[in-house]
Amino acid sequence: MKKHIIITAVLASLFSASVLAHGYVTKPASRATNCKLNNNPPEMCGHAKWEPQSIETLSGFPGGKFPPDGSLASGGIERFIPLDLVKDKIWTKEKVKPGKMDFEWTLTVVHSTRNWRYYITKQDWNHEVPLNREAFESEPFCYFEDYGRVPPYTVTHQCEVPERKGYQIIYAVWEIADTPNSFYQVIDADFN
Repeated sequence: MKKHIIITAVLASLFSASVLAHGYVTKPASRATNCKLNNNPPEMCGHAKWEPQSIETLSGFPGGKFPPDGSLASGGIERFIPLDLVKDKIWTKEKVKPGKMDFEWTLTVVHSTRNWRYYITKQDWNHEVPLNREAFESEPFCYFEDYGRVPPYTVTHQCEVPERKGYQIIYAVWEIADTPNSFYQVIDADFN
């Protein structure tokens, strides 16, 4: 009986940690945040409507295999797959201008952090195919090293956004130091 109680307690704590997990971009609002705010059609959001903070998978963007190409918005996680839909007309776009801009993360569980990175699509990316590494510049336009520090529950980065026109994607990555994972957020950006 004691063994059953201990196993149940361990499983419950693991489950609660994953349900509480972990962080998402609120300014400018990411695709997942816009799902939470009902700015994107609920049927296109999957579980992002309730869990914008849970798009977490193995680290590996841009040089590795995770998240897999075609599943960058969902992290390849089944309950978030609708976020990968190639329907740019449905996604709410955030007004973005080149130059200094703040990016704000809201964290629901803090983690020892390796770094924060922001990538942007190439000017001529093809937004009619599933989002893949080829669409993005290979180097982040903004990078913050955290050396394993634990961040506060709200993190703001001031970045120098490069010149772009029209519809672009900003891909925000929060790489964790105490797990092999990262959190991924797609920001649909309108540079008009």
